[in-house]
Amino acid sequence: MMEHIGWLSLVPPVVALTLVIITRKVFISLGIAILIGAFIAYDGLMQAVAGIFQTVISFFVSFETLDQPSFAGVVESMTENGISINDWELYIMLFLVFLGIVASLITFSGGGQAFSHWAEKRITTRKGSLFLPFALGLVIFIDDYFNALTVGNTSRPLTDRYRVSRAKLSYIVDSTSAPICVIVPMSSWGAYIIGIFASIFAANQIIEFSPLQAFIYTIPLNFYALIALIFIVLVIVFNIDVGAMKQHEDRAKKENQLTDPAKGKVPGSLSEDLTMANGRVSQLFIPILVLVVATVGMMLYTGAQGASHDGVDVTVLTVMEYTDIGLSLLIGSVTGLAVTMGMTIMARPNKSDFGKAVRAGIQSMLPAIGILVLAWTTIEMIGLLGTGNYLASLIDQSIHPGFLPVLLFLVAAFSGLATGTSWGTFGMLLPIAAQIAVVVEPTMLIPMLAAVLAGSIFGDHISPISDTTILSAAGSGSHHMDHVITQLPYAILTAVLASIAFFILGFLGAVIAWIVVGILLTITVFILQRVSKKETAAS
Repeated sequence: MMEHIGWLSLVPPVVALTLVIITRKVFISLGIAILIGAFIAYDGLMQAVAGIFQTVISFFVSFETLDQPSFAGVVESMTENGISINDWELYIMLFLVFLGIVASLITFSGGGQAFSHWAEKRITTRKGSLFLPFALGLVIFIDDYFNALTVGNTSRPLTDRYRVSRAKLSYIVDSTSAPICVIVPMSSWGAYIIGIFASIFAANQIIEFSPLQAFIYTIPLNFYALIALIFIVLVIVFNIDVGAMKQHEDRAKKENQLTDPAKGKVPGSLSEDLTMANGRVSQLFIPILVLVVATVGMMLYTGAQGASHDGVDVTVLTVMEYTDIGLSLLIGSVTGLAVTMGMTIMARPNKSDFGKAVRAGIQSMLPAIGILVLAWTTIEMIGLLGTGNYLASLIDQSIHPGFLPVLLFLVAAFSGLATGTSWGTFGMLLPIAAQIAVVVEPTMLIPMLAAVLAGSIFGDHISPISDTTILSAAGSGSHHMDHVITQLPYAILTAVLASIAFFILGFLGAVIAWIVVGILLTITVFILQRVSKKETAAS
């Protein structure tokens, strides 16, 4: 990775984001951004194309990469130096395929419809159906990928029954998954962040508190994550639908069109006539339960094995730090798929329809996989150009300490938006924030670390190339760009409140910041209610 090449490193992400918003054609937009990034990074057309080829191949196999690649050089590197399976990306793609089949077979077997009937007797309002994915999102805090896909698939039968648009469902799923994971120490996110804190504290000789204590201290200061969770509750309770979300919700309520009809059905969705009669609730609950138990069990097992191998004490936090998330998700999905197939076959389905259901499940995840590969390629190109390092270099240590939390929040937000990765932004900006705090004002360490965490979540949340954004849409059965556009106003409002809070935090402290946020949040909800009612009256 280059240290950075200045403002040119911003060109690919800015082009990608601009084209995605203007055209809403994700594949074309990301493809153009990748080409531009490759032309900047490499010399000449052939090297640029070979560089893209090398990057895509590296998602599947590991081999010795070349600084200035050529097709012959890449092939030679693979043949002479040998290759090995690059399991992370491959496992995630397989997990998506298997989960798509599981979801399709649950629908085909009638399990989703049966769950909808069962839940309707217990959850008797539309608002209640919206609280289901929110509550599940809070409970499944172990990992954001797992959260987004599991919660969306589990909640969809009920929200469909109450005519909740898929865009609204994906907003709730996306706004719960990362925000809850980033404030829970016993999650993959918590373990990752605490691990970064440990190396930062050792490098800067920070001994006032342990990495775990520092993480816990950042929780009440992670304004974006906490406000996002609070805002979801307010949106549900007060029925706040604005902008594009209002259009999607109106179509769902009045015409039972859960996705934008202009874009057609979400790929891979089953026709209602393929759903088997006499489905049982167990055909949904048991596969999902097996999937959850198998995945969490594998996470605990691989984490304990990894910690023991490195001679580290096996605790909840070390287990989460050393766990192999990719392998755990794969094993969990395979186990869930095996159980789902067994239960579906026992119901004696038509073989032809069973095959159609399996194919539909695979097809439902192909767009998400395609966008993920393009997003990963874009992120690699951005990393090659040093975009994150350039954004980090914009922070000047001569700035008044009171401004640092809000400035770090904004820089982290743009970095997360441009790179599509909150974890990558954590890795780049957390060490810089700690170094500035140690030199300028040690008492600002925790607020500055919290600002980086919050800004990274916001940037990743609204980024069209973010994997969590893509997976939230896929799990909820929403078109990808519909999800991006409809949740944007809610995320931006949350970020504005968080920015104000971080500004106040730098000068007046956390208590005053939360008091002001509470007042502003009340005013915001009042205004949004009026706007929503006016739009309803106009329509």
